[in-house]
Amino acid sequence: MSGFVSFVGAGPGDPELLTLKALDRLKRADAVLFDDLAAGPILSHARAGADLVGVGKRAGRPSPRQDHVSRLLVEYAQQGGRVVRLKAGDGGIFGRLEEEITALRAEGIAFEIVPGVASPLAAAAAAGIPLTRRLTARRVQFVTGHDTSGQLPPDLNIPALADAGACTVVFMGKRTFPKLAAALFAAGLPPETPAMLAEAVGSPEQRLTRSTVAELAQALAQDVGDRPALIFYGPLAGGDDA
Repeated sequence: MSGFVSFVGAGPGDPELLTLKALDRLKRADAVLFDDLAAGPILSHARAGADLVGVGKRAGRPSPRQDHVSRLLVEYAQQGGRVVRLKAGDGGIFGRLEEEITALRAEGIAFEIVPGVASPLAAAAAAGIPLTRRLTARRVQFVTGHDTSGQLPPDLNIPALADAGACTVVFMGKRTFPKLAAALFAAGLPPETPAMLAEAVGSPEQRLTRSTVAELAQALAQDVGDRPALIFYGPLAGGDDA
């Protein structure tokens, strides 16, 4: 008999940002397959005796292939019991959720999705800024900064990303941001557009650095560091009057 899988959003890493449902699923799980960014103190809430299996992927580091992660998830579920697939932030935002759901459906394994606090929301809260602003930031857009090869995706809608009236959040984009910034400037985005680099959100190493798109692109061209990060830019990213 197949077990049951709960895809649980762990939030940005701060255990206090776990939802009550996420906490309940962790406490009842027989196995927890966790992302690298969902590890640490959050795992202390897992049931004693549960199998804890790291399956996280980090840019620039050796990581398990997605097909291996999906297969492992299926194998644990087929043993019966309750399985938690613990994903950083919210699994539905650049979390490879669909591939794993597809693998479960192919085997007839039941599942649920428990949403988590998405990292842009946590970063904006930590910075004391809103993601929308009346009259000047009516739209929010999330975009990934790299494709499966680690390069800037070639099919990005650059005119939309250069919209100075939108708050844009770039996931996994530190290495490719200088190239993206050059494309944005060519499409009309002012180089002095406010920007914020949010690193290690929700952890003791959290660091928020405000600058401009041009300044941030120049800084990242010299050093990207090793902290996971989000990049914000737009009419509110600087938090000048938030």
